[in-house]
Amino acid sequence: MTTYKIEFKEEILGIDFGEPAQNDQLVKDTAAGLGEMAQLGELLGGKLFRINGPVSIPVAFVLAHQLAHIDIFRDQFFRPKSGLCVISITHNPAYKLRELID
Repeated sequence: MTTYKIEFKEEILGIDFGEPAQNDQLVKDTAAGLGEMAQLGELLGGKLFRINGPVSIPVAFVLAHQLAHIDIFRDQFFRPKSGLCVISITHNPAYKLRELID
């Protein structure tokens, strides 16, 4: 996957653009990369699963959809302006949708 980079370290999914491409290719590469990481057991969510990095709207939908199936607890995206993460998917009553956390 050269158009979109994904790396999972210390419960943070680091994402970034790679080679220039249109959204159709970015979506394809993101889905393939996440699928491969999931098959290899690299995407094991813990108490919190953080996502940090630039993303297009179509890629954000792929990330949210696939990660919601992998990590049944919750996903959150880092908001650089506030320095906090926002809970965007949750199945855990300890976390509320739209909640901002460190």
